[in-house]
Amino acid sequence: MCLQVLPPRTSIMELFIAQLINGLSAGSIYALVALGYTMVYGIVKLINFAHGDVIMVGSYIIYFLARYAGVPFLLAVFLAMVGCAILGVLMEKVAYKPLRNATRLSALITAIGVSLFLQNAFMVAFRPDPRPFPSLGVEGSVTLFGDVTVSWLAIITISVSALMMLLLHLFVKKTKMGKAMRAVSEDSGAASLMGVNVNNTIAVTFAIGSALAAVGSALYASTFPLVEPFMGLQMGLTAFVAAVLGGIGIIPGAMLGGLLLGVIESLTRAYVSTLWSDAVVFGILILVLLIKPSGLLGKTVREKV
Repeated sequence: MCLQVLPPRTSIMELFIAQLINGLSAGSIYALVALGYTMVYGIVKLINFAHGDVIMVGSYIIYFLARYAGVPFLLAVFLAMVGCAILGVLMEKVAYKPLRNATRLSALITAIGVSLFLQNAFMVAFRPDPRPFPSLGVEGSVTLFGDVTVSWLAIITISVSALMMLLLHLFVKKTKMGKAMRAVSEDSGAASLMGVNVNNTIAVTFAIGSALAAVGSALYASTFPLVEPFMGLQMGLTAFVAAVLGGIGIIPGAMLGGLLLGVIESLTRAYVSTLWSDAVVFGILILVLLIKPSGLLGKTVREKV
């Protein structure tokens, strides 16, 4: 994805390492986006299919701020995080909160509707023409493990994603709001009786997941520097697969699923065919779900009928 390998004298092991780093770079972005899916599902048991389109919104915010307002790239990313967080809260308040006690099917259809609304609204407002994403300003590469040349963009992608995951882990484990989120995910009724503001906790969950998606949009659009209204569709679907693979509703599962998915994709494209990468990914997902329906790190829970 963000990797360049020197063709001459490249051994089999060096090629494997190159593809592994390539996969980790892509997988770290999948993991960032998958965290939004898994956090929302863990709290309100909702599959927010509009989450992929938050990536698209974040990319457009960065594009317009950096290209037309002259805002520095890093500041534009921060403002995109704020904008996407606000968008996530608005989606929850307007579209999902009224259906909190409705059937899961109603909420799922609503999520698909929000996704289609965002895609078509941006297509009407900005036309479907792809726009060049502003450069991160990072060029060059570093040579590792012999002849494996890794771009600085790949290193930054992996490092930033790892930092975001670590900060999220510390937030959930160490802060009062993080404890409230864990309490609501276990039993929202009991958490409410213990004084936890469930509505605020859910809103914060949507805000954090959407802000992480904005960071993912900056990394993704820097790698594939084109912005268009449907760019979040495939990325959102892939990240959702990653969340399910690792165990949706479990934060470490989203991280593991995203990294695994990126590595599997990269190795399949290198050693099998680019045409088979999606088929192999979904095939492995089906196999995992047949053996362990709750995902790799998920726990099997019996539901009362």
